[in-house]
Amino acid sequence: MPVGATVTITLALAFYTIGVWSERLQGRLKPWHLAMFVLGLAFDTLGTGMMFEFAGGLTRDVHGLTGLLAIVLMFVHAVWAAAVLWRRDEAWLTRFHRFSVVVWFVWLVPYFSPMFFALGA
Repeated sequence: MPVGATVTITLALAFYTIGVWSERLQGRLKPWHLAMFVLGLAFDTLGTGMMFEFAGGLTRDVHGLTGLLAIVLMFVHAVWAAAVLWRRDEAWLTRFHRFSVVVWFVWLVPYFSPMFFALGA
C-alpha cells in the first residue's frame, strides 16, 4: 500500500477519533465536532481513493466492503450532525454521541482488518 494512503487514512483516524470521543466526553455535539467528522471523512475518502488506485478498484473482502460501509456511515453521520446542530434540538445535541461511537467502531474494522489478516498469513 502506498505510504501516502497510510498517512492519509491515519490522519482520518486522528480527526475522527478526536471528534467522536471529545463529543462523547463533553456530552454535547458542538460545531467543532462536526468539523472533525468532516475532516475525518475527507481524509478517509482521499486515502480510500489512493488505495482503490493501488488495488485496482474495490476489493470484495472484509476490508473493502466494511471500508465502503464506513465511508457511507461517516457521510450520513456528518449530514445528520449538521442537521442536529442546525435544529438546535437539545435532546439530540446531548444524545448524538451514541450514534457517533457506533460509526467510529464500524470505521475501525476496515482500519485494523489488514493488520489482523496479515497476522494470519
